[in-house]
Amino acid sequence: MKLKRYENNPILAPNPANKWENLVTTNPTAWYDLQDKEVKLIYRAAGDDSHHTIHIGLAVSKNGYDFTRQGDTPIFSPVKDANLGSIEDPRIVKIDDLFYITFAYRPLAPGKYWIEPDDREYNPPVFCSGFPRIIRENLSGTGLLISPDLKQFTYVGNLTNPAYDDRDVILFPEKIAGKYVTLHRPMEWAGKEYGTEYPSMWIAFSDDLLEWKELKLLAKGKYDWESKIGGSTPPIKTERGWLVLYHAVGEDSYYRLGAMLLDLEDPLKVLHRTKDWLLQPEEPYETEGLYNGVVFPCGNIVIDNTLFVYYGGADKYVCLATCQLDELLDYLCSY
Repeated sequence: MKLKRYENNPILAPNPANKWENLVTTNPTAWYDLQDKEVKLIYRAAGDDSHHTIHIGLAVSKNGYDFTRQGDTPIFSPVKDANLGSIEDPRIVKIDDLFYITFAYRPLAPGKYWIEPDDREYNPPVFCSGFPRIIRENLSGTGLLISPDLKQFTYVGNLTNPAYDDRDVILFPEKIAGKYVTLHRPMEWAGKEYGTEYPSMWIAFSDDLLEWKELKLLAKGKYDWESKIGGSTPPIKTERGWLVLYHAVGEDSYYRLGAMLLDLEDPLKVLHRTKDWLLQPEEPYETEGLYNGVVFPCGNIVIDNTLFVYYGGADKYVCLATCQLDELLDYLCSY
């Protein structure tokens, strides 16, 4: 089984009219507002500035396919709204009356990472060994925004331990046994002592999202298209389990998409997992961009049994692929 690309991809592309998004619009998350029958798409954006400052933008749609940008300014910017260098790869859930948006961040803007360092106008400064690792090496962690309405945002703080690079943190949309549940992908946790050769998917349970959590290994690369793997989109609760889409990076450096089902009451249990990828880079908007060979979902919604998967293409575009939810679950449960 494969996901079906939307024939009018990309659904968002860099907008030359806005300096903050004239180079990049990518890696979107999504929320379906049942009351307004409207899809809200929150996406990563950047302009053609030498620092490559990364912002968050908003677009909306009544049908999930055709989107209109909301305003000419970002809804959240790192320099203006928080002491962060960039805000990347948002994932959104709603718990009770609040939206929770996790996002990868860097303490400094990354510069144009797709260009050789010697050819860039700007590179992040290198700090002495006395600085904390996350600042010294300009590595990522995961931050949390909360919002009552996706208009006002509060930066709550860092969700991850600054001792390691843990950027793909995804929050489950409800507590399980009274605990918050988060997926993680600590980059440095690979080797015999961690039980995995490559960076993998871990899971944590917490009373307080901001406490440092005890991570437990959930899944690691096992097929020939997988080496490093990490969570992609917020889990979807189904009758058969938590549906989790994940990304895998193979030996060819291509990003591909897989899926797994986790037990509803004990998400440490992987019930089913796809043996083959559901989506891989094939189209020009996935193979020709700032990072070639990438399909990277951060958002998924369900409307009338259709699963909408919103993904970034080649670190430059916002794209869409779909399938019937029940067909995907049947396919998953066959393994």
